[in-house]
Amino acid sequence: MPPQIEWINEQQATGALSQTYEEWFSHNPERSEIPGILKCFSHRPDFLRDVITFSNRVHFTDGHLDRRTKERIATFVSALNKCRY
Repeated sequence: MPPQIEWINEQQATGALSQTYEEWFSHNPERSEIPGILKCFSHRPDFLRDVITFSNRVHFTDGHLDRRTKERIATFVSALNKCRY
């Protein structure tokens, strides 16, 4: 199913969005593209940057649960919801 929210792909990104994408890739070199869940904020690069910062703090740092456990939970919930993310 195509995305319901129009977003700006990596190849079309310019200015602040291009810079935000480049920074994301520098922290995620194993990834070949920006996840759609992030691209849906591509028309607001300032907000996208905030979302990435918040997500990194909440999802990718250890707290009560380590990152591996959080990733397992996220994967399981996505599968239950039949979500590609």
